[in-house]
Amino acid sequence: MEYRQLGDTDLYVSSIGMGCVTFGREIDRETSFQVLDRALERGMTLFDTAESYAQGESETVLGEWIRDRGIRDRIVVATKVSGVLTKTRITKSAEESLRRLQTDVIDLFQLHIQDNVTPLDETMQALDSLVGSGKVRYIGCSNWAAWYLAKSLLLSQASGLQRMRSVQPPYNLVERGIESDLLPLCADQKIGVISYSPLAAGFLTGKYVRGQQVPKGSRFDVIPGHQPLYFTDRGYATLDRLKRAAEQLERSMVQMALAWTLNQPYISSVLIGARNTGQVDQAFEAEQMSLDESTQQRLLSQSEG
Repeated sequence: MEYRQLGDTDLYVSSIGMGCVTFGREIDRETSFQVLDRALERGMTLFDTAESYAQGESETVLGEWIRDRGIRDRIVVATKVSGVLTKTRITKSAEESLRRLQTDVIDLFQLHIQDNVTPLDETMQALDSLVGSGKVRYIGCSNWAAWYLAKSLLLSQASGLQRMRSVQPPYNLVERGIESDLLPLCADQKIGVISYSPLAAGFLTGKYVRGQQVPKGSRFDVIPGHQPLYFTDRGYATLDRLKRAAEQLERSMVQMALAWTLNQPYISSVLIGARNTGQVDQAFEAEQMSLDESTQQRLLSQSEG
């Protein structure tokens, strides 16, 4: 396990972070505590949740675990606000998240989705006020386009407001759009990158086969909106390359997909989701894998490789 500085902040986060989306939605409190205990035991320090996860239940579960285990000073707590990002909305959301998380300060408070309705300066002023009041240490964003992040950085510089310190995009073998603009911007501006969905919402596990019905109860069945993102010729071609490479190296497709993302530069932490302790362990097994340059290129090649 590595610990990396998040952008130019004084926060150091584990190279693998816990995405808390399953808590209260896919697994109950007891199982969530087991997953969290294993994550902490394996050295994770970053725990990322959101007000929208299970209508706040994820934050509640995480907050109860933090209080019960007495480990607030050992971890980095990150959460997100959704919806229309007005000053009133942001302030209210932060107060509610603090209450559910049972903490006096949120280490990283993020805007969950880009809001093109509310003026950006109103949003940034609200975030600046939260930092000024001591309720939030640092601010970040999630699912933002590179141009919008750049716009916010220019605004912060011109207005003397707190600047974005991190961004949280999806990143995996199929979805690699951030390589062209977002990652170079973050490297230049010292913005931390917390990536999520290293398994492409489960697509890269191999459970989905071209032309066959989606398994009942799977992520792509519960959230069919994921299907157009990955059920494409390009997606299935990537899946075929991953399967061949995994067979040749006698590794699982999950291990290979996770290992690829964990091997990429400029990523501060890779978030994983887990329904059980075994899924936590498999992420650490993947991190211990060393993918040589030839294998990484074979996973990306459009030819047989």
